[in-house]
Amino acid sequence: MAFNVNEFAGALKDGGARSALFQVQITNPINGVADITVPFLCKAAAIPASTLGTVEVPYFGRTIKIAGNRTYAEWAPTIINDEDFAIRNSLEQWSNAINSFQGNVSTAGGSSPSLYKSSAQVTQFSKTGEILRVYDFVGIFPTEVSQIDLAWDQEGIQEYTCTFQYDYWQVSGGSTGNAGGV
Repeated sequence: MAFNVNEFAGALKDGGARSALFQVQITNPINGVADITVPFLCKAAAIPASTLGTVEVPYFGRTIKIAGNRTYAEWAPTIINDEDFAIRNSLEQWSNAINSFQGNVSTAGGSSPSLYKSSAQVTQFSKTGEILRVYDFVGIFPTEVSQIDLAWDQEGIQEYTCTFQYDYWQVSGGSTGNAGGV
């Protein structure tokens, strides 16, 4: 097949999905005061990955592969830091409630995961504002609130990442189908 730019353009539905048209919502079960600002100050995120493992089974000198367990990679959105530190403070409080900074114990009212696990969403929009897809993170909790670099020769607004673990993700809405649904 010879190169044909018109065929390529015709195959690219509506000009392709745009990386900048997204929104993140994180529900903090410990201190939700900053939940309302997360959609505005989360400047970068990723549509989550998942990996379907394989199990190799040897048989008479040959190995066959069968599907194994699914695993989910950690998720680390980038957040802009405002001078009130509201989001960072709430994330640090969430982390501290899971395992306190000083005492090495849970301050979330107990050690049950139901007390500190929560939910998050990544919503992908079209260029017309239509919701294309909504990814729901289930059982999410922070495992690292990253450093914020400071330097006299830096200009710009501070930002940092927060690394989350979660039980699984699912597609819960949008106009593009439900491939990750149950």
